[in-house]
Amino acid sequence: MRQDTRLESEGAEFLVLGQFLINRIVAYKTYTNMPGYDLVATNPENNSSAKIQVKSRWETKAGGFPIKNFGCDFVVVVLLNRGSKDGKKEIKPPEYFVVPVKVVQKACNTKSSWSKVLLRDIPNLEQYRDNWSLIGSFLKQKNV
Repeated sequence: MRQDTRLESEGAEFLVLGQFLINRIVAYKTYTNMPGYDLVATNPENNSSAKIQVKSRWETKAGGFPIKNFGCDFVVVVLLNRGSKDGKKEIKPPEYFVVPVKVVQKACNTKSSWSKVLLRDIPNLEQYRDNWSLIGSFLKQKNV
């Protein structure tokens, strides 16, 4: 039976929203299901915004995530690290990777029907760990 992870997905969006706010990035959650993004980060000073898609994985040490819609500026991958169904994997704190959508698109395996991205296929993945400044910089330079 497939695990229902809707609550965890919503929780991951709020975790990312919290990270934005403590990193002084103005952001809000879209309360209607917008195709391609879940959060919007803004810079009111120059009227710019960034669309953020949150991809969460429940299992500890998850290796990738499915994605079909690239209608965003960034994908924030949240590894919730909640253990495993069989109880063998350890529960750990969440991990965040802030990845530009173009990087995610290049790493995406479109040959499978699931359109999956394996984390190992994202070049220099560690540079994106907790890299909230990527979005801050994007908002500063973008004039809408």
